[in-house]
Amino acid sequence: MAIVLATVAVLGHLVLLVGTHNYLYGQPFPKWASKLVHLVHLLAFLALPAGLLLGWGPELQGLLSWPPSSTTHLLILTYLGVCTVFALGVLPAVTLARARRRDAACERQIEVLQIPCRRSSHWLARLPGNEIYSLACQRMSVRLPRLLPSLEGLTILHLTDLHFHGIPARDYFEALVARCNQWQPDLIVLTGDIVDSDDHHRWIVPLLGRLRWKVAAFAILGNHDFRHQPQRVRRRLCRIGFQVVSNTCHTLCVRDTLLHVIGHEGPWLRPEPDLSALSPEGLRICLSHTPDNAPWGVRVGIDLMLSGHVHGGQIRLPLIGPVFMPSVYGRRWDQGVYAIGPMRLVVSRGISGEHPVRYGCRPEVSLLTLRCLCPHEARGDEDQIDQAKAT
Repeated sequence: MAIVLATVAVLGHLVLLVGTHNYLYGQPFPKWASKLVHLVHLLAFLALPAGLLLGWGPELQGLLSWPPSSTTHLLILTYLGVCTVFALGVLPAVTLARARRRDAACERQIEVLQIPCRRSSHWLARLPGNEIYSLACQRMSVRLPRLLPSLEGLTILHLTDLHFHGIPARDYFEALVARCNQWQPDLIVLTGDIVDSDDHHRWIVPLLGRLRWKVAAFAILGNHDFRHQPQRVRRRLCRIGFQVVSNTCHTLCVRDTLLHVIGHEGPWLRPEPDLSALSPEGLRICLSHTPDNAPWGVRVGIDLMLSGHVHGGQIRLPLIGPVFMPSVYGRRWDQGVYAIGPMRLVVSRGISGEHPVRYGCRPEVSLLTLRCLCPHEARGDEDQIDQAKAT
């Protein structure tokens, strides 16, 4: 019995540490601090099972006995009790809530593209079942409560988290760009983490310069871009026709309708965009590398927020879903389309990553088609808005 209780406590200890790790990893720390967070949490996780096994071992039954024999014993039992609550209460409750969660009104068509390209020699890339070369090409119809009829059917190609650093190789991205051009989108948006190396800025122009759009292309930077000469990234994006909106807004007229494209590179670049002088007319689309800016988006009247950053977790477990997520909200907005009041948040799993490993979480590129809400969907959305205001 003592072994069972100790195992449950270790599981809860892991759940607790994953939660704090995700919260801290979602902060705008420099790279060295992020690595420190990884190391501290790894050591903290190993400390409890090592202590139970090596420190008490045969005396485990006595360690878990009540009443405590000392203040130290009481503190240990208290922490083990908290861990047990997380294992038997918090984890099942969150898992059930995630299983019952529904995406916002959205229709999908998914084509899985197995891209033939030069394979990497990195040991992670060669793991059996790794899906880094299995690209999900999605067509999604996203219904917006405040979409004007004039913008019905507008298409947006959403690219994020390319992480140019050599894995996958350049021919992978060449095939990806060729596939995207077949869609002939009205707009292209790039939501950050374009480079992950000081040597791969040279990929931006020859690769992304091949992209084609009908109206305009916009981009922001992500946290990895800020580690690798961000001004150089901006210059090269501008050279190929992208408008890098950063923490500003660009307004254009599309189909005789105002379209406000807003960039939000926070929390890494501040201050956040000031929209106080922005016209209330038209549609507001925000490019935010992290979905953590969603509450801000609701406050300032964003209609559609496009994000990446969390990669869907890269490894998704059956029932549990993702584990490690660089977000202060944990696994709340991991992938898909979310209705947050009148705003729609689209979180992409991204195309690549610093670590070339994906299981149950294919990389993705998405073509979004904007649609107006049907009357019955609009009524349901109004009910949700009322509930959000009440809480």
